[in-house]
Amino acid sequence: MLESILMNDGILTLQERASALGTRFAHEFGEPAAGIFQAPGRVNLIGEHTDYNEGFVLPAALGFSTHVAVAPRRDSKLIVRSQNYSEQVEFDVARLPEHGRGHWSDYIVGVAKLLPKISGPLVGANLMIEGDVPHGAGLSSSASLEVATASALADLIGAKVGGTDLALLCQRAENDFVGTRCGIMDQFVAVHGRRNHALLLDCRSLEYRVLPLPDHIRLVICNTMVRHAHSNGEYNTRRAECEAGVRFLANKIHSLRSLRDVNLDQLNEMGRQLPETVKKRCRHVITENARVLQAAAALEAGDLRHFGELMRRSHRSLRDDFEVSCEELDLMVELNEKVGGVYGARMTGGGFGGCTISLVEAQSTGSFKLSVREAYRRATGLEPEIYICSASDGAGRVT
Repeated sequence: MLESILMNDGILTLQERASALGTRFAHEFGEPAAGIFQAPGRVNLIGEHTDYNEGFVLPAALGFSTHVAVAPRRDSKLIVRSQNYSEQVEFDVARLPEHGRGHWSDYIVGVAKLLPKISGPLVGANLMIEGDVPHGAGLSSSASLEVATASALADLIGAKVGGTDLALLCQRAENDFVGTRCGIMDQFVAVHGRRNHALLLDCRSLEYRVLPLPDHIRLVICNTMVRHAHSNGEYNTRRAECEAGVRFLANKIHSLRSLRDVNLDQLNEMGRQLPETVKKRCRHVITENARVLQAAAALEAGDLRHFGELMRRSHRSLRDDFEVSCEELDLMVELNEKVGGVYGARMTGGGFGGCTISLVEAQSTGSFKLSVREAYRRATGLEPEIYICSASDGAGRVT
């Protein structure tokens, strides 16, 4: 069913999902929703762990999405019902918690707490949430939830918040309230994604341009069905290691602000006294930035074979220098690349489990799915989820 949703084969469109959510909202809250908003998940084609280093990324929004139905209340309560968790939480908008508690509602409360700083005071509201972005798969279910919630609450109070400002607010909510030190990529593409296009984003200037994806290829995502428990802590550790490299190199390159400002020759020459682990982290970010720009040029030139080779190099760098891959991801990439019609494959997302992304000829997706599923099942005993996707539009109101 998920594949059919993504490929628009008529099982459930965004509008049909929104209609179903609106019906449930009216039934459970006793009044119709004032609006229903959606925001997509995303897959990153190339450019991993570069966004928080002010580098370049090349993601695409996906047909997986989070829907939020909203209506005002007469009191100051914020009542949130999750269809996915079959759970309800309640807060007072005038006395929201200071920090997250490790609960799915943290993403909503973090946004609600920050929104008044750029929009004016919140009002009480009923929210109902439903999403099909796979959790723990590296497809950015958290950013999808944040952006859909922020869109709904901003509309409810009549706030005109620009798309980039909305993305920045959601990033800050995840950084400061939830406690995950993510970069801007996930929230940005959830807002600005475009159907059948990838998005080349400069994470320093926030300038971007959209690049068309050929009609004859599909973005195929393979979920390894594993998520190693240490992933969140390791993510923050990697960021701290990159920052340590910047501090060291800034003593030698005075204009340096981030690893974006360093080339490989400078790292090799001036980073000789860096701890080897920190040097490897820096090397990945520097070479990955270069790969993103090369990949964007290859995509514009229609050179998918070179694009695929850059994906392979990216995975090796993530495995060997950044050390965020794992046995299951490496196996999945290997299995992906054995199938005909595949241009390239790599892990995508923060790492330590989750998904791979492959560029695959549309006519080869059926054989790809059968071959990879069976081979991965035999090797691991796990049943992978395989999503055959096209790029989708970013967040908005669903009518």
